[in-house]
Amino acid sequence: MLFTTLNFVVFLVVVLGFFYIFPRSWRRYLLLAASLFFYMAWNAKFVVLILSLITIDFFAALWIVHKQGRRRRTALLLSLCANIGLLGYFKYTNFLRDTFLHILHPGAAVQPLDIILPLGISFHTFQSISYVIDVYRGEQPAIRSYVDYALFVAFFPQLVAGPIVRAREFFANYFNWVRPTGEEWQRGFALILTGYVKKLIFADRFALVADRYYSNPAATPGLLPAWSGTIAFALQIFFDFSGYTDIAIGVALLFGFHFPENFRRPYLSASITEFWRRWHMTLSRWLRDYIYISLGGNRRGKLRTWANLMATMLLGGLWHGANWNFVIWGGYHGAVLAIERVVWGREEKRGLVRIPLTVLTFGIVCVGWVFFRAKTLSGALYVLGQMFSGQTGTLLLSPLQIELAIATLVVALAEEYGSALTRLGYSPLWVRTAATVIALLSIELFTASDRTIPFVYFQF
Repeated sequence: MLFTTLNFVVFLVVVLGFFYIFPRSWRRYLLLAASLFFYMAWNAKFVVLILSLITIDFFAALWIVHKQGRRRRTALLLSLCANIGLLGYFKYTNFLRDTFLHILHPGAAVQPLDIILPLGISFHTFQSISYVIDVYRGEQPAIRSYVDYALFVAFFPQLVAGPIVRAREFFANYFNWVRPTGEEWQRGFALILTGYVKKLIFADRFALVADRYYSNPAATPGLLPAWSGTIAFALQIFFDFSGYTDIAIGVALLFGFHFPENFRRPYLSASITEFWRRWHMTLSRWLRDYIYISLGGNRRGKLRTWANLMATMLLGGLWHGANWNFVIWGGYHGAVLAIERVVWGREEKRGLVRIPLTVLTFGIVCVGWVFFRAKTLSGALYVLGQMFSGQTGTLLLSPLQIELAIATLVVALAEEYGSALTRLGYSPLWVRTAATVIALLSIELFTASDRTIPFVYFQF
């Protein structure tokens, strides 16, 4: 059930209506049933998988609280093995098998196994892992109600593609629930509408260019097609994923839940270090807290710090997909992060020097996106060769798409350095109504495609 379909809008209206009609003691059952229905609308049989993981992690956390020493570690390992094992089976079996067979039999054709990747498994497993580890560390009390814990994992706004919500964030709202204020309702609906605009008008329009170019890069050689096709993908993935996040945060807010911010104008970053503080912030935070710090962080000298950065980003790349391109993409970002530590430490650049550094950082990010988007390693290397070739070629972006890109830059700068957009939320009712009508008309008139284009991160 995609956020951008009429089915989801009807589903949301019905669930919201019953949520506020039902007595408070019934609401958790309603939300859990609705969340499982939402998940089963994609593939009903996989509800067994998510319920199995919920059950294992729920009892593992209780075991950790009530036992001592080795038994606590055994419970933690059981939970980690279940989550990582199932994620590994569904996501990486073909990748590991193909790699192994290609080493043994170079050049041989390998038929992949018919394994369907469960929707959202990368996100809800990370969310579950963080809960069990936090309980083990003593940073999170174990949840005593199975229904409460199941709702934390399966809550439908963030179930499929995040943001990755920590248990303490979710249950702070859950156990101290307060009815959303009028201002929060307005903000929730504004976020949902903003998400639809980002996805249907911007992301899908840039997707038309990126998909056409990356389906056959050799058909349009030259540096202009390579750069414009890659920039189109950079804009597509940002508007696509941040649009999904806006909808998820907005929907959660209507139910009285405050989800963490996931994007903060990442393409205005003046370094890759800053980029990862602004891009997919809940994943960056997860990788920092549960991998980078667990490996030692920056506490064991410079060489170990660089190695930890590289290992963390390699695993982050592999999390995105079972493909060597994703591993290279993660390693590329890890290497740049390590180089930045050598050049200027963790200092954040300010003043006019940010302008050239921001342009440079965007270029570095776009080079990385080539590996993320290309279907094969050879395809990625071909695109990189074209990006830095002497042949010019033809720009793939239309005047309308260029105007949209410029408009988004202006809006991003206004958000970053001004308060005009913030003041819009406190403007008179007629101004907010006019803005809403304009947004709805824009969606109706300028939606990029008649077909439904899935969100990019659904594949992860």
